[in-house]
Amino acid sequence: MPYFLVLLLSASLYSGAVFANAPTSCDNNTDCIEVGRWDLGFSLGYGNKSNPLKDYKDIPIYVVPTLAYYGDSWFFDNGNIGYTLAEGENYTVNLVTTFSHDSAFFHRWDPSNIFLLSNGGNQTAISSVRSTFSSPTVEEPAIGKLENRNFTYLGGAEAFIYTRFGIVHASVAHDILDIHGGLESKLKWFYNIPLDKWNFEFAALLDWRSDEVVDYYYGVRSSESLYWNQAYQAESALNKSIEFTGQYVLTQNWNLLLVARYTDIADEIVDSPLVEKDYTTTYFVGAAYRF
Repeated sequence: MPYFLVLLLSASLYSGAVFANAPTSCDNNTDCIEVGRWDLGFSLGYGNKSNPLKDYKDIPIYVVPTLAYYGDSWFFDNGNIGYTLAEGENYTVNLVTTFSHDSAFFHRWDPSNIFLLSNGGNQTAISSVRSTFSSPTVEEPAIGKLENRNFTYLGGAEAFIYTRFGIVHASVAHDILDIHGGLESKLKWFYNIPLDKWNFEFAALLDWRSDEVVDYYYGVRSSESLYWNQAYQAESALNKSIEFTGQYVLTQNWNLLLVARYTDIADEIVDSPLVEKDYTTTYFVGAAYRF
């Protein structure tokens, strides 16, 4: 599913909610959304989203809401709007919109972070940089205050393929607000294992970004550093992630919830002087309530 952090957690809360061919009625203990009815819920607990940017703070997680509605064709899912073009027993094809996620590392109140409480904001400048070149005698220039890296809205198409070995989700989307004019594509496999009151979901994700996306968020503007503007040249990048979601049913409305994700950041992004780590992690432990 293309939605993370409000995004990953909300989707993980009710995995399977993204399928437009939902049953016409849902038991409160099942992971589905009833067609023609608003689905509301929230999670309370604690978690953390690590920030790979140098001198930027991690993002703590305390409350994660979910808001979704699925009609016969149109659907709304945590800020994402979609329309089902075709569906069958083994597939679904949608037109869909979604938020960008790289901007969330730069802005505490980015839409992807808006429901996450924090004790402090991100830093506004990079005071020093991680070196991508070996030089024992020359100190490389620091980067000054960063210009804004804005969020944008993506629009495109997605397809779900349902097999006995899990579900395959593929999507491609373009920047429809022309913030960076780039393209993103995802390929995800996930598999559910229900065991009595337990439900476990395992997932693997390939997340590709065009060079326009990488350059906009991780490239260095000439106003920030002439040296690094020339030294770092952005290229398209492929991030790789694994995810785990565990749920335990307590009552009709309450579940215990554990979500964990690890992302291996592509070398093309790690080479940026703005980036300090070659990975990012997200976890959340808490209780989920569904109205």
